[in-house]
Amino acid sequence: MPVNLDKPQQWKNDIIKSVDMYNDWFMKFAPQAFRSTRIQTTKDVEATLRLTANITNIQPENLRKHPEILPTLRMSTCPPLAVDRLIGLAGVSTNLVKCMELDKKLPVRAPVAEIDLQLANIAAIVERMADPDIFVWLGRKEPPTQTEIHRAATIVADRLCGAVANPIIRNAQEKRQLAAIKTWLGERGYKQLPSGEGARFDAMPAGTFSFRMNVPIKLEGGVRSVNIPIDAVIMPLKTRGRDFPVFFEAKSAGDFTNTNKRRKEEAAKMMQLRSTYGDKIRFNLFLCGYFDTGYLGYEAAEGIDWVWEHRIDDLALFGI
Repeated sequence: MPVNLDKPQQWKNDIIKSVDMYNDWFMKFAPQAFRSTRIQTTKDVEATLRLTANITNIQPENLRKHPEILPTLRMSTCPPLAVDRLIGLAGVSTNLVKCMELDKKLPVRAPVAEIDLQLANIAAIVERMADPDIFVWLGRKEPPTQTEIHRAATIVADRLCGAVANPIIRNAQEKRQLAAIKTWLGERGYKQLPSGEGARFDAMPAGTFSFRMNVPIKLEGGVRSVNIPIDAVIMPLKTRGRDFPVFFEAKSAGDFTNTNKRRKEEAAKMMQLRSTYGDKIRFNLFLCGYFDTGYLGYEAAEGIDWVWEHRIDDLALFGI
């Protein structure tokens, strides 16, 4: 039976309450989440400064051993360099830079001499464009003080965190949402399956749940199989025979614009699951934040139901 998708008369009131709940959380906890990430990022930047003699001697060997420092180096220039701009200025391969940025490693098959030449080009661009207003010791004889180094690291960390502010907040909110589900389930006698035990979603004991579980689906007409992660997988206490667990995706949003851009993702995941396992799959959303009637209507039309976090007890209406 539908829980919320068939009750449009309630949507506007729920939207208001959900927005209020998200804003309240954001004001209380988002600054803390951002600050804690910035503190760790500052430490990482300071480590990069030590490796590079405080941006005065960026050796290809350091980039080879520590490809993960490239984002810090990009944010150390004036102006900060986007990935594509660095590729163009240094005349290096897109594959090299994107491997360093995304995978924190170097391309496996590229010749060593060629990689070293490109790393030297990157180092030369960063040294030439290093921001003298941040690294105030550049061009002077006296070495930087610890205060100057920490101040510079904080500024670069702010640049790095500012570039990924939304993901930082979204990840913190998702952790909180899953914690709310865990608490609700625990109060009703559910047990969380330990991660790493290889439990399959279709072999979960009754009264258990798991977070970020991989579920295999078939692509290309059933020829190829891939795993897709599901945020919360719950096997009801009262399970009959070979019932599938109930799936929930934790979704939060701090504005209405991005939700409408993302709404097709859930529909695609629902279609993949049902094409693999049939119509008995129950795929739903756990929502908090800015989800307007356009978003809700789209998901309802796709047969996707949801639970609002401010009405978390609606989980029981899914047979949980």
